[in-house]
Amino acid sequence: MVDAALVVAAFELAYHARTALALKLVFFLPRKTHLLLLIFCIAVWIGLGSLQKIYEYLDSASIRRILALTLRQAVFGTALVILFQYLLRLDPPLSRGFIALFFFFNLILLTAFRLKARPLIGAFQRGFGSPYHLVIVGSYSKTSALARTLCEGSPFKIDVIAKLSEEECAARLPRLLAERVVDEVIFDVDSSRLAGLEEVFLQCDEEGVRTRVAVDFFPHVNSEISLDRVGTAPLLTFSAAPLDDLRLLLKRFFDIVVAAAALLALSPFIAVVVALIKLTSPGPVIYSQSRCGLNGRRFTMYKFRSMVANADELKARLNHLSEREVAFKIAHDPRVTRIGRWLRKFSIDEIPQLWNVLKGDMSIVGPRPPLAGEVERYQRWQKRRLRMRPGLTCLWAVCGRDHIDFNSWMRMDISYIENWSLKLDWSIILRTIPHVLAGKGAH
Repeated sequence: MVDAALVVAAFELAYHARTALALKLVFFLPRKTHLLLLIFCIAVWIGLGSLQKIYEYLDSASIRRILALTLRQAVFGTALVILFQYLLRLDPPLSRGFIALFFFFNLILLTAFRLKARPLIGAFQRGFGSPYHLVIVGSYSKTSALARTLCEGSPFKIDVIAKLSEEECAARLPRLLAERVVDEVIFDVDSSRLAGLEEVFLQCDEEGVRTRVAVDFFPHVNSEISLDRVGTAPLLTFSAAPLDDLRLLLKRFFDIVVAAAALLALSPFIAVVVALIKLTSPGPVIYSQSRCGLNGRRFTMYKFRSMVANADELKARLNHLSEREVAFKIAHDPRVTRIGRWLRKFSIDEIPQLWNVLKGDMSIVGPRPPLAGEVERYQRWQKRRLRMRPGLTCLWAVCGRDHIDFNSWMRMDISYIENWSLKLDWSIILRTIPHVLAGKGAH
């Protein structure tokens, strides 16, 4: 985003500087050509930056590497601009003075920002980012040194919730995973000792917890393996959930746009639903409930109330009727109101969750958010479904919805995480719309 803004700034500075120069040849760009060149420059510079992996190491690269990559980006980018103008057959072609000024301003602005990027990224993350919860396993001296390196070298808010020795790991780590929010577990132990911790690696892998190893040892797990660097610390990453920052950013942008547009477009319909709920049964219009989100984080989920006001109090009397062992579900729940049956059949009761999407608690597509009590009863492999932001719709919602048995539901959610792509999200959304309009599979 900053690259795009700086490229635009460099382009405009070069353009106004060149047009202000009293040279023999007058330089002027028509509005459409001006806009097209701007869009092309933004796309080229971001594309070159991505290919050179500038954005991946912006907060940890050496000054020499930053200067070399920025110069290379400016040179190749300017060369592509020159080539592009010939493909457009601009007549007359771009002024050589403009091209030289654009190259100069671009190089200066990008270099100035990137040399200051590390403290800027740190300030941004500390001001707006949520804490990143880590568990470090190893000897006291190693874990203390690594914790200090990570806290000093990472732009994120690092919260080391526990430092465990190899002996403590097997006993204490399962309890920590069950009771606390754990985003990552980092192992900083001698390679000769890691073999004895393979069961711990398998547990983290089954639950979908990201693990890193500070040494060159590859345990037998199925997660995607990559080598990362935070500051001067090389870390081997075993990730059971998507790590593509650019695609995840696009997914989040899509969530915000769709949720905001849907809430605005549906506002008259929402007013009608509110009136119907208020007129047909006593109690609040919105029902709120604590659910488990990304990596087990608790958040308040909102729905239109489709049951009687004291539905939670009545649940204990109906537990024996549940069709599922873990998630509570009754085909013809007596607590559902008359209007509530229609709200649930066509998923209208889920509309308030668009606000959860805007807040960042949920996504448009993702595993449905479970209750904390349900998560406590999950088998170890089922906890893996918590490793992606929960969603309004998901894979099992278009494959039978409430007619899918619990284990199949869990496997579909995990399959979605392991095979996630933007294309898959779009496929699920397009398949969800006719299911919801027809009220298929819900009761």
